[in-house]
Amino acid sequence: MVAGKAQVLSNMIWRFGEHSFDLSTHALIVGIVNVTPDSFSDGGTFLDPEAACNHGLELLAEGADLLDIGAESTRPGARPVSESEELDRLLPVIRALRAKTEAPLSIDTFKSGVAAAALDAGADIINDITALSDPHMGPLVASHRAGLILMHMQGTPETMQVNPAYPEEGVVETVVKFLSDRQQGAIGLGVDAVSIILDPGLGFGKTVAHNLALLQSLPALTKLGAPVMIGHSRKSFLGAVMGSHTPADRLAAGLAVTVLARAAGARLFRVHEAHSHREALTMTEALS
Repeated sequence: MVAGKAQVLSNMIWRFGEHSFDLSTHALIVGIVNVTPDSFSDGGTFLDPEAACNHGLELLAEGADLLDIGAESTRPGARPVSESEELDRLLPVIRALRAKTEAPLSIDTFKSGVAAAALDAGADIINDITALSDPHMGPLVASHRAGLILMHMQGTPETMQVNPAYPEEGVVETVVKFLSDRQQGAIGLGVDAVSIILDPGLGFGKTVAHNLALLQSLPALTKLGAPVMIGHSRKSFLGAVMGSHTPADRLAAGLAVTVLARAAGARLFRVHEAHSHREALTMTEALS
């Protein structure tokens, strides 16, 4: 019993660079800062670096523990952007935020060139939706002692929601195996095991039923030995369940997912509304 308890607690430590979080009792809010013209719910709103910086600081003031900054939309149907365009959008925001906060900054990119420039500019974490498809990404993260978020995605953002389907064993088994393989692959490339976060990729090549199945099977993901992040905020599967058509109508459904996913073992929540999700977690953790 003692050994089992120690293993659970060790799985709840997230450590990278000079940062260390004990997630056994305190889950983290990851505030979303989209520096894009075409993100599904707030595209263009924070394209200006000053507006993006101010938004990030507001999220931190409202209870976010760290920020996830993205300069290339990964919504369904999104077209890729060049590395230079991504950097032009991203670097001014990183520099502005780094001058005003010591909170960890995560960069949502799958390009190692963008990641290298972002880390040099002061970023702390790479959120890779392709889970190291770029062969240079793993060694880069390892050399910087950065945090690493590995996500499952079927296909590409441009095509992922065109009739997504999974083998006979099902979406849960497929995602668990994929994340386990990529987790071990990252460790083999020198990434510190305690710096890794796993994300099942809700909405990335999944139907409504697939997303719900993954949420219902979170314990299978937590058994992989790394903290799990859920990125569900404002996504269309919430609207499909609730019958709401706009992202702004999905907060209540998103809060329900946050509470239930926290109880099932998830420890990071990537969201747009930091204050509401922090309050929901505070109450959930008081009852745990």
